[in-house]
Amino acid sequence: MDALKGFHQDVVTTRARKYLRIIVHCEVYQYLRIPFGIKNSPSHFQRMMNEIFPEELSDRWLIIYIDDFIACSMTWEENMCRLSRGLTKIQSVSIKISFKKCHFGFKELKALGHVVSGLSLGMDKNKVAAVLLKPMP
Repeated sequence: MDALKGFHQDVVTTRARKYLRIIVHCEVYQYLRIPFGIKNSPSHFQRMMNEIFPEELSDRWLIIYIDDFIACSMTWEENMCRLSRGLTKIQSVSIKISFKKCHFGFKELKALGHVVSGLSLGMDKNKVAAVLLKPMP
C-alpha cells in the first residue's frame, strides 16, 4: 500500500511553522502540512508511522518504509485479517491511501528495488539491467 502524498498528510506544529516560511512578493506564507524537500521530512514521517503501528511492527508482519506499507502473511485468511486490521487503523488516523499503487494478495512483489516473496529476497532485474550490460573493467 502507498500513502497518498504522504508528507502532506501530517500537520506542521504551530511552533515549527516559523521555520518553514516562504516570502514571495512581500507576502509571507508558511506550511501547514509537512512539505516535500525538507531534510527531516522523511524521518519525521517514518517516526509518525512507527508510532501509529507499534504492535504490527513488533509482531513483524507489517513493514513500513516512509509511505509504503507491506503486510506479510502465510495464508489467505491471515492476509485478509491483517489487511483489515491495517486498513482500520489507517482509517482511524485519517491516512489516505493511493489505491492505484496498492497490490493485494500477491505471493511475490517488487518493493524498493527488490523482488520479495515468502521464500526469497532478490534484486529486481530491471533495476540492475544497465549495470549487467556494461563490460567488465
